[in-house]
Amino acid sequence: MANRSSASRRSGASGRDPFAAPSHDRKDLQLCRQVADTLHSVLGDCGDDCLRDLHVVRVVPAPDASQLLVIVGSPPGETPAEPRAVLERLKARAPGFRAEVARAITRKRAPALLFEYLAGPGGEEVPG
Repeated sequence: MANRSSASRRSGASGRDPFAAPSHDRKDLQLCRQVADTLHSVLGDCGDDCLRDLHVVRVVPAPDASQLLVIVGSPPGETPAEPRAVLERLKARAPGFRAEVARAITRKRAPALLFEYLAGPGGEEVPG
């Protein structure tokens, strides 16, 4: 049995289930907050009427901090924009948004950004 435990230690096994859902550490969640704050500001100043009024609902690692899922929605009480139009405009401006995020964070590489739009009052998600 001593060989098994020493082999585990040598391989760096942490005792965690390798098939368990990844838990996000404090740094990943801090990055998500920084990205949400940055994108909130950038969207407000982008000059695109379709994107200007969107708000960032949530940013989560997808599946890790190298790629983030940004969920945006229309302000409460506003008529939601056409989901396809919103997602096309977000996708077209994603490289610029990523560059703004890169300027705002202190990481070697800026994360890739994926977008989803909460389209209606029921909050149906529309993936981009």
